[in-house]
Amino acid sequence: MTVQFGYGSPANVRAAAEIVRLAEQADRDGLDLFSLSDHSYLPDLLDAYATLAFLLGRTTRISALANVTNLPLRPAPVLARTASSLTAISDGRFVLGLGAGGAWDKIETMGVERVRPGEAVEAFEQAMVLVRQLSGGGPGITDPYYGVTALAPSQVAAPPIWTGSNGPKSLAATGRQADGWIPGHSADWLSEPYRQARPIIDEAALSVGRKPSDVATIYNFPGRVTAQPLAQVRNADGRWIGGSPAQWIEELTSAVLDHEAGGFILFPTGPDSFETSLSRWSQEIVPAVRAAIS
Repeated sequence: MTVQFGYGSPANVRAAAEIVRLAEQADRDGLDLFSLSDHSYLPDLLDAYATLAFLLGRTTRISALANVTNLPLRPAPVLARTASSLTAISDGRFVLGLGAGGAWDKIETMGVERVRPGEAVEAFEQAMVLVRQLSGGGPGITDPYYGVTALAPSQVAAPPIWTGSNGPKSLAATGRQADGWIPGHSADWLSEPYRQARPIIDEAALSVGRKPSDVATIYNFPGRVTAQPLAQVRNADGRWIGGSPAQWIEELTSAVLDHEAGGFILFPTGPDSFETSLSRWSQEIVPAVRAAIS
């Protein structure tokens, strides 16, 4: 997979015009994807899938990702049809981000019954299987787990599947099934959570005859994009805080060449406007990193 560069979009309903403008800007500037969070229980956030579909219609080359889909709120057979529809209507510019579900107290407010963690992970893995079974044509399929009976697959190819997973069981499911992994809590390649989690994915991939490299690591990466260099780019805990374009370029180039990073999704922080940070990201940082790693 080519290294992917994207951004995490605002999602507040009162920022709708800005959200559209940012996506159109990122599309013109050549970014690979934009992402939106999926928290349907929060009244002030736009629905992720409605917004992704609209923004795909306003752009021509950039891909879309729910970062990540809250599976308990989107039944897997319906999600498979949604994925096929977005893939077809965008000419393949859709990535299925998927999570087993968090914030169960909030999920329950939407009438979804809480399940045990083991059941949630089982549903998560089987959803990945089902999405692929319901893609790419072929005979009707029956899935006892989801109660699907003789359901005909779409003729559209399955989208790439990237997961947000943290626990050992969901990490193993990612290794067996997914195309990409987004570490939780903005963990990066130098963090202890990454060092503990990635071997679980790699081991699970090998156990089913896959290569660890079949599962790319794509980082949700918050930080300031400053006009001038910062004295320190990481805090006392070793977490990235940002820097000038030159400092970002050095950090991300090393992440790809030395740590096999598969992609980065920027979440701008600091006093500058989102639009200013996104412009520095897409026009200065990303092209330079692409050149350095080519």
